[in-house]
Amino acid sequence: MKRLFLFSMVVLLCAPYSGAQLWKMKRYEATAGLGTSQFYGDVGGYTIGENILGLKDITFKQTRFSVNGSFRYFVYDNIAARISFSYVMLHATDERGSNEGRGYEAVTSLFEPALIGEYYFVRNRERNSFLFQTYRGRSRNRVKDFFRSVDVYALTGFGGAGFRVHPNDALDARNMPTSGFTAIIPLGIGAKVAFDPNILFGVELTGRYAFSDYLDGYTSDWSTRNDVYHTFSLTFNYRIRTARNGLPAFRQSYR
Repeated sequence: MKRLFLFSMVVLLCAPYSGAQLWKMKRYEATAGLGTSQFYGDVGGYTIGENILGLKDITFKQTRFSVNGSFRYFVYDNIAARISFSYVMLHATDERGSNEGRGYEAVTSLFEPALIGEYYFVRNRERNSFLFQTYRGRSRNRVKDFFRSVDVYALTGFGGAGFRVHPNDALDARNMPTSGFTAIIPLGIGAKVAFDPNILFGVELTGRYAFSDYLDGYTSDWSTRNDVYHTFSLTFNYRIRTARNGLPAFRQSYR
């Protein structure tokens, strides 16, 4: 009886310290995302004086799609680094905006590799729960479980964008660059919620500042800023167990 009591005391004293390290058992995440894109260039849109915060440029006509995949590693409990690859389609047209008379239109295909850092200012409290890791720790209070399972993070980094523009005849006649590669800086925010110990669903909104003004195949003497675009994605995230050598253990899953 004394041994059982002593063993119980040791477990209770050690649990907070061992539980605080459970996140290290799954430091890797693979992510796939699908969503929309919006472009803010020199073709289409309203002039700055007519367009507060650029909100009038966000239209269904300009919306296209984006797909992305990334691989994430948690350096610390609330800091992660990831490598990301995205395909983004962009669309620009003068049909709605301050330059309808020009009639320019362009569709841009863009491939974007990037290195991104994430800071988690709200952290999923289930990550260090042993009961949740074995999927036996969910209560009957779904609202409470939801908020305990949420991650919220900010992101930034650097990358590049290889692009190719398909202009209409009016824009093509301007004979401006229609392909190239440019550096980009991403900046965004995201959130994830844990569905089970390995699977998380999320959303992410990321803007990109490009070091080029030709993503739509056009620039003008009145252009004062380079092109900008953003994506909004729904994400599927899969946590991967960390092997003893620190590498991802793809063939096994800790439950």
